[in-house]
Amino acid sequence: MGITGNLSKEQLSSFNSNGFLVIESFYSLEEILEMRSRMVELLDGFDASSSASIFSTKNQQKLTDDYFFESAEKISFFFEEKAFGDDGRLRQPKELSINKVGHALHEIDPIFKKFSSSEKISSIFVSLGYKRPAVMQSMYIFKQPGIGGEVVPHQDNSFLYTEPPSCTGLWLALEDATIINGCLWAIPGSHKNGLVRRFIRDDNGVHFDQCSPFYDQKEFVPLEVKAGTLIVIHGDLIHQSFENKSTTSRHALSLHVVDTDGYKWAKNNWIQRKTAPEPLYVS
Repeated sequence: MGITGNLSKEQLSSFNSNGFLVIESFYSLEEILEMRSRMVELLDGFDASSSASIFSTKNQQKLTDDYFFESAEKISFFFEEKAFGDDGRLRQPKELSINKVGHALHEIDPIFKKFSSSEKISSIFVSLGYKRPAVMQSMYIFKQPGIGGEVVPHQDNSFLYTEPPSCTGLWLALEDATIINGCLWAIPGSHKNGLVRRFIRDDNGVHFDQCSPFYDQKEFVPLEVKAGTLIVIHGDLIHQSFENKSTTSRHALSLHVVDTDGYKWAKNNWIQRKTAPEPLYVS
């Protein structure tokens, strides 16, 4: 394999204890700029009149369409809920109206593929003991100023389930993330309580198999980070982010990785690929 783990014993201990790990200066500001500049190019080439697909963690069951399902192996664009006026038109330019771009940036676009499958990324999963990790989805999240939508408390294993569970999230700050512009919040240690519910795809579309439990907001801690910081997230960690009501955006790149050696991809996950993903490495 030729790749060694890059997490220290202290970092692994912190991750196992809290369910998340903050790694500062994971990518340089020059590397961050390369990703952001590439997204500007992708947005320039996107015809906003070709799609009006909206992404919402509150109402995704109602808003899911074929465009969403097909995005698993494409680069697709999803608008904020508040992007459109009563007349059905965008309230502001498309680059300030997009919620996220996903879910196969890491496979299709050369720039995002380079950073999503780098040795630095692979080294994290060597440290975590993955044998054949694969990125199942990637998302460029904008958290637009003024209209950036809330992401309700959730666990990544709910959406990307393997038997046994193996999802780990990587959240890379492409801009400074603060309480004001919608940083992540997490309940430290909540991953130890296991998976609460699953997001199921069946003949009726998508839905959760159980209602969301109540979470005491006092248990959440803010994860304010500088651009270039990577947050490693256990698949069972309860985390969320609030609406961005500020005048500053909060761009981020999110990757979700599962092990494909000894782990079975659930057939009722929302992602149902036609081709198997390439692994980051094989141990």
